[in-house]
Amino acid sequence: MTAASTFRALHEGRVAGEPLVLPGPWDAGSAQALADAGYPALATPSMGIAASLGYQDGSTPTDEMFTAVGRIVRAVSVPVSADIEHGYGLSPRELIGRLMEVGAVGCNLEDSEHGKLKDPHKHADWLAEVCAESGADVFINARVDTFLFGNGDPADAVERGRLYVAAGADCVYPILAPLGAFPALREGIPGPLNMAAKVSKEAVAELAELGVTRITFGPEMQQESMAAVATLAAQVRI
Repeated sequence: MTAASTFRALHEGRVAGEPLVLPGPWDAGSAQALADAGYPALATPSMGIAASLGYQDGSTPTDEMFTAVGRIVRAVSVPVSADIEHGYGLSPRELIGRLMEVGAVGCNLEDSEHGKLKDPHKHADWLAEVCAESGADVFINARVDTFLFGNGDPADAVERGRLYVAAGADCVYPILAPLGAFPALREGIPGPLNMAAKVSKEAVAELAELGVTRITFGPEMQQESMAAVATLAAQVRI
């Protein structure tokens, strides 16, 4: 079984209360710590990697992002999915090629660019090309930015999600969707759903109870870790 098929299988057969929890490493060291903690797979946050490299969110150069993902993949034996934002203007063939080159088994692809939502039909057409290139080798998590840059209407998120699943996406990620919107999203979008959680057992348990398939944390683990470093630094300062 390939790493990609292992990762895909982790999403199957999930029931309420048993989500796939994917913490987000931002460098090789954090990846090793998370893998050692027993997680079966990891999912990088682009914002967390950007911060670790000294960039603002969304401004990491393409080569540096893929290099960082490659370091994380090499550091662990578990599958790693990569947040590659809006695809960096790469063609579907280049995009999938670069993911496979660094060993990533999946990716996030968002339907916005520079703070504006893309046309959902055009984005779905592009996703279909990406999915055709990936075959079974890369798990596509289609991010829906309705609640981030759009009108926040669950019906719009459902429409986008359905288009992206029809295009071949393996999972849909309505980022920043409120808990109250989840029932409509679950009813309207077929297949696995990814939701973001705060870094706490209570937040994960709440999403698990709702029946979320997959839970990620965005850049919060990196941010909490840096806050802990700042606290330690203050404690030992003379």
